[in-house]
Amino acid sequence: MSAQAWFNRLWYGRSPPPPWLLPLSWLYGAAAAAHRALYRRGWLAIQHVEAPVIIVGNLTAGGSGKTPLVAWLARGLAAQGLRPGIASRGYRAGVGTARLVLPGDSAAEVGDEPVMLARRTGLPVAIGRARAQAARLLIEAGCNVIVADDGLQHHALARNCEILVVDGERRFGNERLLPAGPLREHPRRLTTVDAVVANGGEAAPGELAMRLVANKAVSLRDGREYPLAEFSGRSVHALAGIGDPERFFRMLRAAGMDVVPHPLDDHAAIGAADIRFDDDNPVLMTEKDAVKCAQEADDRHWFVPVEADFGEADAAALMQVVLRSITRFNSG
Repeated sequence: MSAQAWFNRLWYGRSPPPPWLLPLSWLYGAAAAAHRALYRRGWLAIQHVEAPVIIVGNLTAGGSGKTPLVAWLARGLAAQGLRPGIASRGYRAGVGTARLVLPGDSAAEVGDEPVMLARRTGLPVAIGRARAQAARLLIEAGCNVIVADDGLQHHALARNCEILVVDGERRFGNERLLPAGPLREHPRRLTTVDAVVANGGEAAPGELAMRLVANKAVSLRDGREYPLAEFSGRSVHALAGIGDPERFFRMLRAAGMDVVPHPLDDHAAIGAADIRFDDDNPVLMTEKDAVKCAQEADDRHWFVPVEADFGEADAAALMQVVLRSITRFNSG
């Protein structure tokens, strides 16, 4: 069992965490509080940029659906006539300085999610550990609104709107701070953001309901597309290097497939040995995984893109919150 799988079982299971983890959680909480206080009191400078900044983040370690929401939001803003750009840390990127991302870039160099976002949206994407530097690159490239992927705890970047994404199925697990639990911050943070989006499960009162939908599979070899229903009734290998691999496996099972699961750690490097098996069954993987192993793929290999989907009222409500923050910035 990998470390990620062990922690997921601990955080979202029924057993209490081992006592030796609790002091580490207290230290984490104290360090996080001190970090926030340094910015709040002005001892560390908050960086402002010349465009409104929309933060999409979460409270828990691992995936909650942030990246599909970032893509949905950025394309929605473009449809409103704005020029959005996407800023990302570029987790595990091989470069240390801020830079723009091109669709043909290597995931090993700039990170898997930035490459996926650049290819999916066709919009400018920039990475940088210092998000303000990435945002400034986007502004220099002509963007007039910044959507920051996973920047809720990056206090150095001033923001005009915060959207918090909650895993509607797993919620906050045992509600303990890292590493005894999955939380980066206390759930009271829910009361300070501009909108809370629940991905799957049951949305709590005041939350906007989102789900991830998948309708097709795309060949890694040549880009041809098949309806996902074409794989119904077949045995498939399913590969997922995301925060909650089981979510991907459940989605394929719900589409009628007999799934042989192959969970990997979030952002795991993927090589030929990870995607080749001793049979001719199709191999289906997430879009984030696909950007890391296209060179090793053959006709058996497919990725399944997911799209953020809202009801009409919730979609309008979320976009109204974001556009209102942009208007305030531009009139301030």
